[in-house]
This record gives sequence, structure tokens and C-alpha cells, in this order.
Amino acid sequence: MHAVEPALIQAAPYLAIGLFIGMLLLLEVGRRLGRKRRKRDPELALSGAVDAAVFALLGLLVAFTFSGAAARFDERRHLVTEEANAIGTAYLRIDVLPESAQPPLRDLFRRYLDSRLETYRKLPDVQAAMKEWDTSVELQGQIWAFAVAACRDSGSPHTAILLLPALNAMIDISTTQLMSTRIHPPGIVYVMLGTVSLVAALLAGYGMASSKGRAWIHSVSFAAIIAATVYVILDLEYPRLGLIRVDAADEVLTELRRSMD
Repeated sequence: MHAVEPALIQAAPYLAIGLFIGMLLLLEVGRRLGRKRRKRDPELALSGAVDAAVFALLGLLVAFTFSGAAARFDERRHLVTEEANAIGTAYLRIDVLPESAQPPLRDLFRRYLDSRLETYRKLPDVQAAMKEWDTSVELQGQIWAFAVAACRDSGSPHTAILLLPALNAMIDISTTQLMSTRIHPPGIVYVMLGTVSLVAALLAGYGMASSKGRAWIHSVSFAAIIAATVYVILDLEYPRLGLIRVDAADEVLTELRRSMD
């Protein structure tokens, strides 16, 4: 996760409002350009093929970005469950260690899970969350070192076979979680989405030039729907920073932590 992301989410409502206003303005500009052109050439025929191509491209971009954001949102919720399962499995396998080695390692697990939960709670303060992430990584190293030593002291090769792969999976899923927060479409996709939306508004306004009055309901509805969709797409892309959040999925980690007491 990068420090620029909270700023982007904070700016998302303003970007959506700006897109809404820009589309309304271009609808009016297109309408006036169309009326002027029709005065000079009343027999002018509109190019429906061009309009259809632009609106098809707009629909494709909206569908692509929305479906991708929704899929990544679901994947991030699923990863929370996977992390809880991985930690829970590794915690249960502590039972294979000698009884004297179990309490210190269980305590490290409690501290580690507390740190993971705190990482999520500190968002959208990315710097604080990444500082807590460093604490989690440090605890991972302590857990691994203690487990390796305990497995060696147990005198049974089966202990390491059962415990260490579970610990490895627990550590790997945390890295997967971190990387999932950094996977987003290239910025140019959003630039294209905004640009095509504005061009579509201009062409729509040009197409409404034949009507005598202004079709405010159609204009406002068109601009509002596109602007709201773009806002939802941005919010889905950053589900721990905006209004649409995956915080509810963290309850499975909280319940796991309760079970460790």
C-alpha cells in the first residue's frame, strides 16, 4: 500500500463531482455546437456510427474497471479468511511440540495476531499501518526461529513436518495480503475512462441539438450515473480506505484471537 492511495480516495468524491459538472458542461457545449451547425446546414446528418463507437467504448471501459474492482474486492475478503485459517492451523499444530515449548510460542502467536489486527485498524493511516506491518514481520521471524529450535529439540522429524509448513503458509499469506492492496489497473485506464466519459457527453449533447428545449432529466441522469459509477469503482479498489470496506471480514480474525485466550 502506498501513501498516495489515501489521498486518491479522499479526492474521489471531488473527482466524481468534477466529472459530473464537466459532463453537464460538455452536454451543453455539444448541444450549442450542434444547433449552430444545423443553422448553417439544416440537412446535416448526424454520424450515428461514431456516436455508437464512443458509447460502446465507454460501456466497455466501465464494465472492465467495475468488474475488475469487484473481483479484487471479493478476493481481498477471501484472503482475510485464508489468513485466519492459516494462523488457526499453525496455532493448533503447536500441540505437536513438547509441552514446555508450547506456552512461549502461543504467546508469540497472540502478539502476532494482535499486530495483524492492529495493522488493519490503523488504516487509512498508511504510515502507521506499515509500521505495524514491520512489527508483524519481526514477530514472524521470532515465531519461525523459536519453532525451528523447538522442533530440533523435540527429537522427532515428524514435528517439523507438521508444524513448519503450516508456519510457512501463515507467513506467505500475510505477504499475499500486502501485495493484494497494491494490485490496481494502470492509472491510464482511469484517465481514459474520464476522457471517454467527457467525449461521450459532448457527442450526446451534439445529438440533442435537434430538440428545441434542454432535456435536463436525461442530461443530469446521464452525468450522475457515470460519475457515481466512477466513484464506486475507485472506492471498490481501496476497500480499507473508502466507504466500501472489508472490515466486516476481519471479524473472523477477531474471533480467532478470542479463541486463543
